[in-house]
Amino acid sequence: MTDYFEIIGQFGRLLTAAGIWGIFRKCGVNGWLVLIPGYRYFKLGQLSGKVREGWLALFLFLITDGLSVALRFVDPGSMAAHWLAIGALTALITEAAVTYWIATGMLWVFDVNRKWAILWALFPWYVTCMLGFGKKYQPVNLGKEEDELLAGTTPAEIRAAIKAATIEDGLEIHLKEKTVRKQGRKRYLLKDVYLAIPNGSLVLLLGGSGAGKTTLVNAITGYEKANARIRLNGTDVYQNYRQMKYRIGFVPQQDILRLNDRVVSTLNDAAKMRLPKSVSAAERKKRVNDVIEILGMEGRQDGLVAKKSGGQKKRISIGMELISDPELFILDEPDSGLDGVIARELFGKLRSIADSGKIVITITHTPDRVADLFDQVIVLARDSGKVGRLAFSGSPQEAKEFFGKDSMENIVMAINRKEEGGEGRADEFIRKFAEREMAEHEQN
Repeated sequence: MTDYFEIIGQFGRLLTAAGIWGIFRKCGVNGWLVLIPGYRYFKLGQLSGKVREGWLALFLFLITDGLSVALRFVDPGSMAAHWLAIGALTALITEAAVTYWIATGMLWVFDVNRKWAILWALFPWYVTCMLGFGKKYQPVNLGKEEDELLAGTTPAEIRAAIKAATIEDGLEIHLKEKTVRKQGRKRYLLKDVYLAIPNGSLVLLLGGSGAGKTTLVNAITGYEKANARIRLNGTDVYQNYRQMKYRIGFVPQQDILRLNDRVVSTLNDAAKMRLPKSVSAAERKKRVNDVIEILGMEGRQDGLVAKKSGGQKKRISIGMELISDPELFILDEPDSGLDGVIARELFGKLRSIADSGKIVITITHTPDRVADLFDQVIVLARDSGKVGRLAFSGSPQEAKEFFGKDSMENIVMAINRKEEGGEGRADEFIRKFAEREMAEHEQN
């Protein structure tokens, strides 16, 4: 029976080698290199962008093989044999784990679901032969490791200016990092964002594609927590999330409205969902009327949502969040699709909301037509390691002076990468702002 299982095992290893031979051929590598002991997973690591894992797999193979050979020359019952066996087993288990991560990389290269890595670990001969000889499986992501696999894994070497922002009346952001794991690698989405925003502020969140604007918003609201401390008016958002989520309003770019409802019905339904059950019907009605007045929709609340213009629909979306009287209000491109006059009118309403003592943070891709309305501009930039970093925080005029530009859009162009049509100066301004903040901190 033992000989039978040994034959099955040898046949499986032979099929695995054949499958890897096919993978090598598809990737433009000499397939016969698979015959070099320990080399196959080292090369797979290179092909999948997991170079360190490839070297580690080769090293562990040599260790395991060396310990196995050493075991033949010691007394089976001796203490040396005992420790050699433990070492060989540990190396074997570690090698299996490393092989798993290399497998996830190769599955990405062939655009196959990562979950197949478990199948690779259990039946490597099946998956390798499928990739190596199956006509439908081709290495579509080969050669993208620099841009796709290593993006965000190594932030630029820039010392952060850790400003101890402590304000009881406003928003404190102490974000050390926001990371995710992709293809087995730790990737940084955001790093070193430290901000203080007082109540009554209308804030522009500015940055190019991939700079981390949405990631920062999600971290602030607690939707996707980061390695951070977020405090709103003295209360920690993460530690008191159930309570704080009702004190934060968020309006997405896409309006989520029932078009066949009347405006007042939409706001009434929002009031029932957003306000505590202890609030009476009369109080809810008053709150709905207050919101209608704030948004300047008096006399139009009985019409159908479907009949309203784009700007009015956006106001309704804002009203649905404003019902609960949030302390922090975040809007993602509220002026998307609106002309300049309507956009200006909408941001005028947001200015009024901020003036009532709230914090309003907005993302917009056309900031210059309303730039004068903002109190603060926060600029995020993607550093040379493709990690979102803080490049500036201050007034709109200070931002223009800091970047040496005459418009918000030109500021974005300065920090965008050259291949995106920008100037590629992100690291320069991230470093400049950090140095400025550190100098001010030392003076204080």
